[in-house]
Amino acid sequence: MDAHVYSVAEITRQIKLLLEESFPLLRVEGEVSNFRPHHSGHLYFTLKDEEAQLSGVMWRSRAESLVFGLSDGLKVQVYGNIRVYEKSGRYQIDCLSIQPAGLGDLQVRFEKLKQQLLSEGLFETAHKKLIPNFPRKIGVITSPTGAAIRDIFSVIGRRAPSVEIIFRGVKVQGEGAAEEIARTIEMFNRFGGTDVLIVGRGGGSLEDLWAFNEEIVARAIYNSKIPVISAVGHEIDFTIADFTADLRAPTPSAAAELVVPDERQLRDKLLDTADSIANVIREQITQQRQRLLEISRGYAFRAAEDRVRQYAQHLDELIHRTGLLSVNFLHSKRDRIRNLSQHLNAVSPDQILQRGYALLFRQGDVVKSAAQVALEDQLEVRLHDGRLETIVTGIRDEN
Repeated sequence: MDAHVYSVAEITRQIKLLLEESFPLLRVEGEVSNFRPHHSGHLYFTLKDEEAQLSGVMWRSRAESLVFGLSDGLKVQVYGNIRVYEKSGRYQIDCLSIQPAGLGDLQVRFEKLKQQLLSEGLFETAHKKLIPNFPRKIGVITSPTGAAIRDIFSVIGRRAPSVEIIFRGVKVQGEGAAEEIARTIEMFNRFGGTDVLIVGRGGGSLEDLWAFNEEIVARAIYNSKIPVISAVGHEIDFTIADFTADLRAPTPSAAAELVVPDERQLRDKLLDTADSIANVIREQITQQRQRLLEISRGYAFRAAEDRVRQYAQHLDELIHRTGLLSVNFLHSKRDRIRNLSQHLNAVSPDQILQRGYALLFRQGDVVKSAAQVALEDQLEVRLHDGRLETIVTGIRDEN
């Protein structure tokens, strides 16, 4: 029995030597999953089939020679060496070259559904609704336990704390996830009151994101009366939901950035704009005041003022003359009225009665002729100082 105690580094190095010397250059065929391009240019991914999976890496110097885009679901043949990454004790295939070997099953289903919905017009720009600039209520549909919901709450809370978030947690992968997502979109539309919806989840493999590639989710997004922002995975991930949504955000955090303006920046901008407008108005007022001052000192302005004074004096004269004419007119009318009054008094019935005359009335009517009365008629005699009642005892016709 070997009594030697190995360090972790020693045993890992032994395994590394055994594996790397046991496997010559080889070709491996499988489906790409968990594809992660690094900003350094290196490509990391998992190569899998129905029974197992193998980590793979292609360094930047070789990745630059790829003539096609590597993505999840793509079936490929890789050519390279088995290597052990000592830091994690994980073995992987170090790829010298990669060739496409056909599409994986999920990728085939993805492309088929994409073409079907494209032909039906679900991706057309004409059907896409505008995202409101200043939403007051935002609906969020994602996993209650993932990082996506924390990121969304954090970003919106920082940028627009006055906005209300209505969150509904759903399954985002696995059996029944697509149906649950679609039902929740329909529920938001049924109850209303929400200005925009964010539907999504964090990153993952093609299988992890598959719920957002299901037809039922695509049609729920398309039929939504509420504008929908799709925020699925990372920037490199594209799903059917992204094509159908009114707006695609590369990540959940980016969706939160896109859906609300930064209230602090907006307030600062409004204050700056208000200051600018106030400065412009003040400057205009100063300029116009100076212009008015110059005009008021000019000959044209003085001439107009002098003309106004002349008109005012002329008006005073007219008023005075009109007053004199009015007095004379009133005096003449008063004299005429006095003369008419005297004439009317002279011919008035009262004056006539005072001279000894009388008026006869029969049943309230003035008697002007003897023919108007008969014997025994009762008549009223009106004198200047009273009334008499009499009975006709005789009628003599003077004619």
